[in-house]
Amino acid sequence: MSSKRLSKLDAPKNITGVEKALNEHDFIVSKTDTKGFITYCNEIFATMAGYSFGELIGANHNLIRHPEMPKLAYKILWDKIQSKQEFFGFVKNLCADGGHYWVYAYITADLDTNGNIIGYTSVRRRPPQSAIDQIVPIYKRLLDAERSGGVESSMRLLNELLNNNDLEYDEFIINLQIGANL
Repeated sequence: MSSKRLSKLDAPKNITGVEKALNEHDFIVSKTDTKGFITYCNEIFATMAGYSFGELIGANHNLIRHPEMPKLAYKILWDKIQSKQEFFGFVKNLCADGGHYWVYAYITADLDTNGNIIGYTSVRRRPPQSAIDQIVPIYKRLLDAERSGGVESSMRLLNELLNNNDLEYDEFIINLQIGANL
C-alpha cells in the first residue's frame, strides 16, 4: 500500500462513457473530515468507484469528481453542509477505470457535542432513470454557462430554471427523485 494520498490529480484522464449502475437496494456510505478526505467508506463505494479501501481511505473525495459535473453543484453542496444544512443532489461520479455511475446523494455535517463540524457523512443510492434523463441536459447547460461565464453564470441559469418552475433548489431535487417532470 502506498502512503501517497490520492487526489483529483490521480483521477483517470481517459473518460470511457461506460456506465455502471448501483443495484436497486444498494447504499454507498462514506465519511470525510472537514477538508473532504475520506475517513470511512463501505464496500459498495469501493466496488463502484473501482478503488481499494487502502486507496480510498485518506484520499480526497474529489478523486471521483466527474468532469461532466458542474462546479455549481459542488458549490451548492459545500455551502449547504458548511452551514449545517442537509444536501440532496444528483451526482455523476468517476470510476477508476474511466467509467461513471450516478447517485442520489444525501450529505450532512457530523457535529461534536458543542455543535462544531468535525466531518461529513454521505449516503448515496441509485437515482431513478427519469431523474438522470432530466438532469443530464440541465448539467450540460450549466457546464456550458460555466465555461463562458464562470460559476456565477451557471448560478444565474439555475436560478432562472428554478424561478420559471416556481421551485426552490430542494424542491427541484426532491421532485426529480420522485419522478416528477419539469
